[in-house]
Amino acid sequence: MKLSVSRLETPLGEVTLASTPAGLVGLAFENRVDGLWRFLKSRFGSIEPDSADDADPARAELSAYFDGTVGALEKIRTDAGGTEFQSRVWAALRRIPGGRTLSYGELARSIGQPTGFRAVATANATNPVAIVIPCHRVIHADGSISGYGGGVDRKKWLLRHEADNLPFVLGATIDVAPKPLHNEL
Repeated sequence: MKLSVSRLETPLGEVTLASTPAGLVGLAFENRVDGLWRFLKSRFGSIEPDSADDADPARAELSAYFDGTVGALEKIRTDAGGTEFQSRVWAALRRIPGGRTLSYGELARSIGQPTGFRAVATANATNPVAIVIPCHRVIHADGSISGYGGGVDRKKWLLRHEADNLPFVLGATIDVAPKPLHNEL
Protein backbone atom coordinates (compact mmCIF):
# COMPACT_ATOMS: atom_id res chain seq x y z
CA MET A 1 0.00 0.00 0.00
CA LYS A 2 1.37 3.38 -1.00
CA LEU A 3 0.93 6.01 1.72
CA SER A 4 1.46 9.75 1.41
CA VAL A 5 3.45 10.78 4.45
CA SER A 6 3.95 14.31 5.69
CA ARG A 7 5.20 15.93 8.83
CA LEU A 8 4.04 19.09 10.51
CA GLU A 9 5.71 21.09 13.25
CA THR A 10 3.08 22.10 15.83
CA PRO A 11 3.14 23.85 19.21
CA LEU A 12 3.05 20.32 20.68
CA GLY A 13 5.99 19.00 18.66
CA GLU A 14 6.19 17.32 15.28
CA VAL A 15 3.29 15.18 14.08
CA THR A 16 3.45 12.59 11.31
CA LEU A 17 0.47 12.18 8.98
CA ALA A 18 -0.21 9.20 6.72
CA SER A 19 -2.88 9.34 4.01
CA THR A 20 -4.36 7.35 1.16
CA PRO A 21 -6.70 8.71 -1.51
CA ALA A 22 -9.56 7.75 0.86
CA GLY A 23 -8.31 10.10 3.58
CA LEU A 24 -6.06 10.40 6.60
CA VAL A 25 -5.27 6.91 7.95
CA GLY A 26 -2.89 7.88 10.73
CA LEU A 27 -1.59 10.80 12.75
CA ALA A 28 0.91 10.48 15.56
CA PHE A 29 2.97 12.71 17.81
CA GLU A 30 6.73 12.28 17.50
CA ASN A 31 6.90 9.93 20.51
CA ARG A 32 4.20 7.64 18.98
CA VAL A 33 5.40 7.25 15.37
CA ASP A 34 6.72 3.70 15.87
CA GLY A 35 3.29 2.62 17.07
CA LEU A 36 1.67 4.31 14.08
CA TRP A 37 3.91 2.36 11.66
CA ARG A 38 3.09 -0.92 13.45
CA PHE A 39 -0.63 -0.16 13.20
CA LEU A 40 -0.41 0.76 9.51
CA LYS A 41 1.59 -2.39 8.69
CA SER A 42 -0.97 -4.54 10.52
CA ARG A 43 -3.81 -2.83 8.66
CA PHE A 44 -2.32 -2.66 5.16
CA GLY A 45 0.48 -5.23 5.16
CA SER A 46 3.38 -3.92 3.16
CA ILE A 47 3.47 -0.13 3.10
CA GLU A 48 5.41 2.20 0.86
CA PRO A 49 5.75 5.71 2.31
CA ASP A 50 5.84 8.56 -0.22
CA SER A 51 6.65 12.12 0.81
CA ALA A 52 3.75 14.53 0.36
CA ASP A 53 4.53 17.48 2.61
CA ASP A 54 3.11 20.18 0.36
CA ALA A 55 0.32 18.18 -1.28
CA ASP A 56 -1.46 16.74 1.78
CA PRO A 57 -4.69 18.72 2.42
CA ALA A 58 -4.79 17.40 6.00
CA ARG A 59 -1.52 19.19 6.67
CA ALA A 60 -2.97 22.56 5.64
CA GLU A 61 -6.13 22.04 7.73
CA LEU A 62 -4.09 20.98 10.76
CA SER A 63 -1.97 24.11 10.38
CA ALA A 64 -5.18 26.16 10.34
CA TYR A 65 -6.37 24.33 13.47
CA PHE A 66 -3.16 25.13 15.33
CA ASP A 67 -3.42 28.73 14.11
CA GLY A 68 -6.82 28.99 15.85
CA THR A 69 -9.38 27.77 13.31
CA VAL A 70 -10.73 24.92 15.45
CA GLY A 71 -13.38 23.96 12.87
CA ALA A 72 -10.67 23.15 10.30
CA LEU A 73 -10.51 19.60 11.67
CA GLU A 74 -14.02 18.92 10.35
CA LYS A 75 -12.78 19.38 6.76
CA ILE A 76 -10.26 16.54 6.99
CA ARG A 77 -11.40 13.25 5.47
CA THR A 78 -10.41 10.22 7.52
CA ASP A 79 -10.17 6.50 6.82
CA ALA A 80 -9.24 5.09 10.21
CA GLY A 81 -10.26 1.49 9.57
CA GLY A 82 -11.19 -0.32 12.77
CA THR A 83 -14.01 -2.59 13.79
CA GLU A 84 -17.65 -1.63 13.43
CA PHE A 85 -17.72 -0.65 17.12
CA GLN A 86 -14.53 1.41 16.89
CA SER A 87 -15.89 3.17 13.80
CA ARG A 88 -19.08 4.10 15.68
CA VAL A 89 -17.05 5.49 18.57
CA TRP A 90 -14.70 7.41 16.27
CA ALA A 91 -17.65 8.87 14.32
CA ALA A 92 -19.21 10.01 17.61
CA LEU A 93 -15.91 11.61 18.61
CA ARG A 94 -15.97 13.68 15.42
CA ARG A 95 -19.39 15.02 16.41
CA ILE A 96 -18.11 16.48 19.71
CA PRO A 97 -17.76 20.20 19.01
CA GLY A 98 -14.36 21.78 19.48
CA GLY A 99 -13.95 23.26 22.93
CA ARG A 100 -16.42 20.78 24.44
CA THR A 101 -15.87 17.55 26.32
CA LEU A 102 -17.87 14.41 27.06
CA SER A 103 -17.32 11.71 29.62
CA TYR A 104 -16.68 8.14 28.55
CA GLY A 105 -20.16 7.26 29.86
CA GLU A 106 -21.82 10.07 27.88
CA LEU A 107 -20.00 8.95 24.75
CA ALA A 108 -21.11 5.34 25.35
CA ARG A 109 -24.75 6.45 25.75
CA SER A 110 -24.52 8.54 22.57
CA ILE A 111 -23.80 5.40 20.54
CA GLY A 112 -26.50 3.33 22.23
CA GLN A 113 -24.16 1.44 24.60
CA PRO A 114 -25.10 2.92 28.00
CA THR A 115 -22.99 0.44 29.99
CA GLY A 116 -20.11 0.33 27.51
CA PHE A 117 -17.92 3.10 28.86
CA ARG A 118 -14.91 0.76 29.24
CA ALA A 119 -15.25 -0.47 25.65
CA VAL A 120 -15.59 3.15 24.53
CA ALA A 121 -12.43 4.03 26.46
CA THR A 122 -10.58 1.20 24.73
CA ALA A 123 -11.80 2.31 21.28
CA ASN A 124 -10.80 5.85 22.17
CA ALA A 125 -7.30 4.67 23.10
CA THR A 126 -6.85 2.82 19.79
CA ASN A 127 -7.75 5.84 17.64
CA PRO A 128 -5.09 5.99 14.90
CA VAL A 129 -5.88 9.57 13.84
CA ALA A 130 -5.18 11.66 16.94
CA ILE A 131 -6.44 15.26 17.06
CA VAL A 132 -8.59 14.92 13.89
CA ILE A 133 -10.65 12.17 15.50
CA PRO A 134 -10.67 14.18 18.72
CA CYS A 135 -10.23 11.56 21.43
CA HIS A 136 -8.72 14.37 23.53
CA ARG A 137 -12.27 15.70 24.06
CA VAL A 138 -13.21 12.73 26.26
CA ILE A 139 -12.65 13.06 30.01
CA HIS A 140 -13.71 11.27 33.17
CA ALA A 141 -17.20 11.84 34.59
CA ASP A 142 -15.69 13.77 37.52
CA GLY A 143 -14.01 16.18 35.09
CA SER A 144 -10.51 14.82 35.57
CA ILE A 145 -8.20 14.48 32.61
CA SER A 146 -6.08 11.41 31.98
CA GLY A 147 -5.38 8.68 29.49
CA TYR A 148 -4.14 10.42 26.35
CA GLY A 149 -1.63 8.60 24.15
CA GLY A 150 0.13 11.86 23.35
CA GLY A 151 0.41 12.66 27.05
CA VAL A 152 -1.88 14.43 29.50
CA ASP A 153 -0.08 17.76 29.03
CA ARG A 154 -0.84 17.66 25.30
CA LYS A 155 -4.48 16.75 25.99
CA LYS A 156 -4.82 19.73 28.35
CA TRP A 157 -3.14 22.00 25.79
CA LEU A 158 -5.53 20.87 23.02
CA LEU A 159 -8.61 21.43 25.21
CA ARG A 160 -7.38 24.89 26.27
CA HIS A 161 -6.45 25.78 22.66
CA GLU A 162 -9.95 24.89 21.47
CA ALA A 163 -11.70 26.71 24.31
CA ASP A 164 -9.58 29.82 23.74
CA ASN A 165 -10.28 29.92 20.00
CA LEU A 166 -14.04 29.50 19.86
CA PRO A 167 -16.58 32.28 19.88
CA PHE A 168 -18.97 32.45 22.81
CA VAL A 169 -22.39 31.07 21.85
CA LEU A 170 -25.22 31.69 24.28
CA GLY A 171 -27.52 28.69 24.69
CA ALA A 172 -25.46 26.29 22.55
CA THR A 173 -26.33 22.62 22.84
CA ILE A 174 -24.27 19.53 22.17
CA ASP A 175 -25.72 16.84 19.92
CA VAL A 176 -23.63 13.71 19.53
CA ALA A 177 -26.47 11.45 18.38
CA PRO A 178 -25.53 9.39 15.33
CA LYS A 179 -26.21 11.19 12.08
CA PRO A 180 -24.58 11.13 8.66
CA LEU A 181 -21.41 13.16 8.25
CA HIS A 182 -19.91 14.13 4.93
CA ASN A 183 -16.72 12.33 5.95
CA GLU A 184 -18.15 9.56 8.09
CA LEU A 185 -15.55 6.98 9.12
